[in-house]
Amino acid sequence: MTRRPDHPDRRPPRLPDGSAADRWRILAVLCAALSVVVIDVTVLHVAAPSIAADLRPSAAGLLWIIDVYPLVVAPLLVPMGALGDRRGRRRLLVAGLVVFAAASAACAFAPTTALLIAARAVMGVGGAMIMPTTAAIIRDVFRDRAERVRAIGIWSATLACGAAAGPLVGGFLVEHLWWGSVFLVNVPILAAIVPLAVARLPESRAADPAPWDRLGVLLVAAGILGLAYGVKRAAEHGVDAGAVAAVAAGVALLAAFARRQLRLARPMLDVGLFADRTFRVAVGCVLLSMVGLVGLELFFAQYLQLVLGLEPLAASVRLMPLMGASLVGGLTAARVLGRIGTRATLAGGLAVTAVALVPLLALGTEDRYVLLWPPFVALGFALEVALVAASDVILSSAPPDRAGGAAAIEETAYELGGGLGIALLGSVVTAIYAGRLGPVPGVPADALEAARASLSEAIEVARGLPGGAPPLVAAAKDAFVAGFHGAIAVSIALLAASAAGAWRATRPRGGGQPEDDRTSSSPTRRRPSRTTSA
Repeated sequence: MTRRPDHPDRRPPRLPDGSAADRWRILAVLCAALSVVVIDVTVLHVAAPSIAADLRPSAAGLLWIIDVYPLVVAPLLVPMGALGDRRGRRRLLVAGLVVFAAASAACAFAPTTALLIAARAVMGVGGAMIMPTTAAIIRDVFRDRAERVRAIGIWSATLACGAAAGPLVGGFLVEHLWWGSVFLVNVPILAAIVPLAVARLPESRAADPAPWDRLGVLLVAAGILGLAYGVKRAAEHGVDAGAVAAVAAGVALLAAFARRQLRLARPMLDVGLFADRTFRVAVGCVLLSMVGLVGLELFFAQYLQLVLGLEPLAASVRLMPLMGASLVGGLTAARVLGRIGTRATLAGGLAVTAVALVPLLALGTEDRYVLLWPPFVALGFALEVALVAASDVILSSAPPDRAGGAAAIEETAYELGGGLGIALLGSVVTAIYAGRLGPVPGVPADALEAARASLSEAIEVARGLPGGAPPLVAAAKDAFVAGFHGAIAVSIALLAASAAGAWRATRPRGGGQPEDDRTSSSPTRRRPSRTTSA
């Protein structure tokens, strides 16, 4: 039997037809594929109350339904990025779309909480195959930095708009159909995208990929999973022995992975990228931004529906200013970045985002949305330009041959940050809510204990009491708003710290070249990666 060569394709690299029109068509297909995945991540924010009413999960079970996806995606992104570099990014992307579609169908008809969580986990596998490949193909196809920044802006705007559109899509579907439709809608859309991906995307892979490192894959996947699980456990149950052990094991495994990669002549992941101060801070800013904002969006959707009593679609429409501002931010980020530089764009965008969250502390049980849409506009625009600046730093720091690895690091920060944010802010909301919901006249102790699980559970409990127990509902809403304020305060602190860290880390060094000029050089001098026509 002839052994399959380690690098089966050694033809000279060639971009698809070499025209700008082809590159932008490739970007359109990538963004279409990415939008479906991103929309499905946040679509549950509006569907969560309907799922809770139908499947009756516990508060922890509901968080697992939402949180299992990023917690599965995060450990797999680095291995999948390396696999795409080695075996072909288009091939991995198409396979991921198929897995994602099949798992979406399973989610739509899941009869129990456990089966829904399992199907969401499989969706996470598909998402991990898709996310790093889209960014890596962009890095490979768009070689000119100015053009690539515009492409990253559109890609990033797709992320932001998809995340913001998720609740809108979910609200419409839940209101007119049932919660399972938010998953089932993916199937026909992905069935249309897969043929386009096969026909339009180039088969992109590294020209000289590193050998597949089985031990390295196990170390990095187990390390990220241990870290994520430990933080989530601590957020839900407090800092106990199990949480400390999981975090310690995760850190130790990641340290072993880093040492192994540094010793290898041809590492699977170039951890030496973290020696670059600007690269480190860009990844850290993405992580902290997602920790501070993804969970907050989930609880804002619950606030609109459960506290203000809005229907899912009406609640989703309230997020439209955020989506519109994010789109504008993504499309204009290249111009902002070129005019004021990486340092001011990254740190300034995060600082404005933190300030924009402050008016949300005025939220109460009454509807005051007219006072909130200006902060939404500022938040969407500022955060988007900051994230585009971070993406430009991350992708520009890596040579095309290692684009999959750099993209995987960025996507790991996105997904791990989102998962940790839901766990962290969820624990803040839950702890304050349970602590603030004291005795209510006329409500039995067992009913009150059940109501302390979550606001949705309190509303269900109240429906079974004489007269609907309006005092219980009012007290539960007040307690939820107090918890929501706590989560907002944590988000403000995280974003402010991130902005300060970005400003400090990207300052000019001792009269030398400023940090925000170091990513402006053209990457074309680096070794080209393999991109063959499909």
